[in-house]
Amino acid sequence: MAEFEHLKIEWPTQVNDQGEVLREGTIDGNYAVISINRPDRLNALTEQTVSEIAKALRIMETDGSVRAVVIRGTKEITKKPAFSAGADLAAAFSPGLRPNIPMHMAIAMRIRHREYDEFEQFSKPLIAAVDGFALGGGCEIVLCCDLVIASDRALFGLPEINRGIFPANGGITRMAARIGVNRALKMAMFGDPIDAKTALDWGLAAWVAPAGEEFEKLVHEKAKWLGAAPTTALYVIKKCVKFGSRYQELGCMMEQLGFGVNSASFDAKEGIMAFNRKVKCPKCGGKGKFEDGTKCDMCGGRRKIKDSPHFKGI
Repeated sequence: MAEFEHLKIEWPTQVNDQGEVLREGTIDGNYAVISINRPDRLNALTEQTVSEIAKALRIMETDGSVRAVVIRGTKEITKKPAFSAGADLAAAFSPGLRPNIPMHMAIAMRIRHREYDEFEQFSKPLIAAVDGFALGGGCEIVLCCDLVIASDRALFGLPEINRGIFPANGGITRMAARIGVNRALKMAMFGDPIDAKTALDWGLAAWVAPAGEEFEKLVHEKAKWLGAAPTTALYVIKKCVKFGSRYQELGCMMEQLGFGVNSASFDAKEGIMAFNRKVKCPKCGGKGKFEDGTKCDMCGGRRKIKDSPHFKGI
């Protein structure tokens, strides 16, 4: 079985036609779980992370024991709960692609679209189990899934505008298809997240449950049901609903080209540089604590915080 550095995979038991066990599973049902396993980075996405998800889904697509798949963030939380906080802006692009060449950045987004398209076109039911942050590229993975189960502490958002960029992994187009044009524009243009209740009211989430045992129970219940449901009928339902009701290719092409053009702008460069740039904490003056000895509540004692970008609108 393939090894994954950024993912944790849970499999169902696999048997052959004679009933012999080929693989001992840990899942009680005909479904698999893909957990993004970068808790120290809030499950932020690199090219490797996204590529590994695509690779795992390809394996599962032809595995007869897997009849549904859950994508989620790891349960081993080290900072805050997160499905994925979005792209890891400190990570490099593919070798041979230079960030200062617009066409290269359009190609980079073409590569990313190819994988996100694979997520959406996966033949079996795909559930996003969202506990905590689903932001930027993480939210865009959620949009590729068929059904969304959210905990009551889930937050969905497209905050890229705050870094001078925009959700170019298909997020604008897919979000508009899910919740409507006006709501999608509001989320993408202002960057404000929505909570689980709003996601449910807007039709982005299918179910919401309290974080913890109730959320885990609901995810298992729905995935197990789909894993035991008529596979072919689910396949037809999925294709009819997701691809027969809209035409998104043009929007995705515009995102690819637009990403390349936008990558040459000052604001995009400044936003990413500011994300990686540390400045002296203004609240404690870079001391990490106050005069009474208490730890600074802004920098947490680290003395420096991430800088805010200074956009020029060009």
